[in-house]
Amino acid sequence: HVQLVESGGGSVQAGGSMRIPCLASGATHMSTFCRGWFRQAPGKEREAVAQINRATGEQYYADSVKGRFVIAADNAKNQVELQLNSLKPEDTAMYYCAASFYRACYSDLAPWRFDYWGQGTQVTVS
Repeated sequence: HVQLVESGGGSVQAGGSMRIPCLASGATHMSTFCRGWFRQAPGKEREAVAQINRATGEQYYADSVKGRFVIAADNAKNQVELQLNSLKPEDTAMYYCAASFYRACYSDLAPWRFDYWGQGTQVTVS
């Protein structure tokens, strides 16, 4: 049984930085093809933020975070993290990590490729 657990969320002032890791447990004999981050603000639809391919390390970002956020994966630890820099109030949302065991990521950042999702961690920017 695969579990994804996010941590590291909290409150930060605009312009600040934050790092949110996501650890995968269970089914460690399987390798993920793609790991990703999504977010959802109150009253808004879920939005893809960033994704990274395990095999190539290739990264994809939403235009709204490009140049400010960085996704990184530590395959040995089954961990992916999102570094959030130059945060803005509009970045306030619940952030979810996701993993795909069967499909690689592509630049369309589509959520349907993902098989497992974490419970989310709240990021609040004021």
